[in-house]
Amino acid sequence: MKVYMETLGCPKNFNDTQTAKGIMTAEGITITDDAENSDVMILNTCGFINDAKRESIQRIFELAELKDENRKLVVSGCLAQRYADELFEEMPEVDCFVGVNQYPELPKILRELCCDEKRIKSISLCCDTSLGILPRVLEENPYTATLKIAEGCNNRCAYCVIPDIRGPYRSKKKEDILKEAQWLADKGCKELILIAQDVTLYGTDIYGRQVLPELLKELCGIEGIEWIRLMYCYEDKITDELIEVMKNEEKICHYIDIPIQHSSNNILKAMNRRSTENSIRETVKKLKEAIPDIHIRTTIITGFPGETEEDFENLLSFVEEMRFARLGVFAYSQEENTTAGEMENQVPEEIREHRKDAVMRRQLDISLESNREKIGQIMKVLVEEKDEDGSYIGRTQYDAPEIDDSVLFTSERELKPGDLVNVIIQDAFDYDLTGMEV
Repeated sequence: MKVYMETLGCPKNFNDTQTAKGIMTAEGITITDDAENSDVMILNTCGFINDAKRESIQRIFELAELKDENRKLVVSGCLAQRYADELFEEMPEVDCFVGVNQYPELPKILRELCCDEKRIKSISLCCDTSLGILPRVLEENPYTATLKIAEGCNNRCAYCVIPDIRGPYRSKKKEDILKEAQWLADKGCKELILIAQDVTLYGTDIYGRQVLPELLKELCGIEGIEWIRLMYCYEDKITDELIEVMKNEEKICHYIDIPIQHSSNNILKAMNRRSTENSIRETVKKLKEAIPDIHIRTTIITGFPGETEEDFENLLSFVEEMRFARLGVFAYSQEENTTAGEMENQVPEEIREHRKDAVMRRQLDISLESNREKIGQIMKVLVEEKDEDGSYIGRTQYDAPEIDDSVLFTSERELKPGDLVNVIIQDAFDYDLTGMEV
């Protein structure tokens, strides 16, 4: 059996796809990059917000056009998990829907699908609490890789359905994480990107306390790993101990992703967030004092129900004050089966979008100023690809793949993806730097 698998959504989804491919390969299933030369096409979908749902549905229909009497179409991931019953009725083009908890059963499901004409819906809310080591299939030359340290979420933010899709928070055992990290290092991985719905909560369910600092120290001892990057950290769980470890361990990138979502106390309370404007300000201050070159990435939601002009002006002022080096903005998406979705005072969509654009315009100036400060500095750059003109594209420790800035630079040497080189920054733009290897 030959299977084509495509992924939409966040890094956690891409990690799931690598695991699904590993599980299938271990069972003798061949993975192909050619959808039209496959027996089964699998689309791993995102179902978090309306834009992601629309993208997923559009791609399902596109792949459905490639079907024939022998080629099956499977939809997996968050969209399948969240809307399995409705999609099963409304999308007869899809032969099988598989939830986020069913990847270990995927080979059995696919064999059943290919031997029987019946459509299949395999969705379960039962979560395996052990989260042991599962096989993965990595890209060629995996110089960077995600490392999932936990699954699920307990936070119950008012706008979010992730706990209903992914289940409760479950940490992987530390020894399993370290084994997987060593395996990645042996494969040539130089950058580990730690992911979970809430990285900072790691360990509380199985060790009774937050043990992320301890885990980081042990990960830093793995030979071959050069960078360790922290994503999805909740502000209220960033401890002094964690900041101290980030400061003292050279392998930990001076970068942290802290999705604050808003600054107005009224909106933060309505969102069921535990942070306050002052607590966010204090955490940012601590990080910058301990690690002066720290680059903080955050995300913000505009137009949450009940957001007044005063709330929004507070947010704009806060963005200017905090000078976040990296910032993404989402217009609020009204989602069914969420507390926020049932709230009164829903903000009109055009206002949500207008406010999103206003924040991004402010951030554009901040990003440009931040980048211009780097002109003349020599920075370590991870090579990602060679451009058509012979120059190279890479990233600094301050930038996560796919979502942050790039460095475009020249070199007199022939470089390959994964190389770490020193580059002097010669010019700066809104979201890119340029330079040359020294």
